[in-house]
Amino acid sequence: MTISLCMIVKNEEAVLARALDSAKEIADEIIIVDTGSTDRTREIARRYTDRIFDFPWRDDFAAARNASFSYAACDLILWLDADDVIPPSETAGFLALKQSFPAHANALMLPYRMMPEGAETPTLTFFRERIVRRSAD
Repeated sequence: MTISLCMIVKNEEAVLARALDSAKEIADEIIIVDTGSTDRTREIARRYTDRIFDFPWRDDFAAARNASFSYAACDLILWLDADDVIPPSETAGFLALKQSFPAHANALMLPYRMMPEGAETPTLTFFRERIVRRSAD
């Protein structure tokens, strides 16, 4: 299986490289949909991918997210926000998942840990859908 990382961004120069560094070994392609950045977001994104698209902001996160998904070409779609980080200790698990994604699954719920900057433990953990099968539309 292959994974498209799809992200929507706007003025994320402070955190985008950190997010992309954490996912670049997992993703087979990186899709960035920019909703109107005026900072160095696009310049940073270009270090990781040439698949950068514009999407005029309509006050609708779902529309922007779906636009990013529409550019994906891989089997699976992983979506992250620019301030998300995949811990290095989880990289091997993601790589293994690419080889063993359940044939009957269209989506996977993964633990999402909210950790304020500088915290050593999560303040909140819950499950969110983060990987979906592209062919499931």
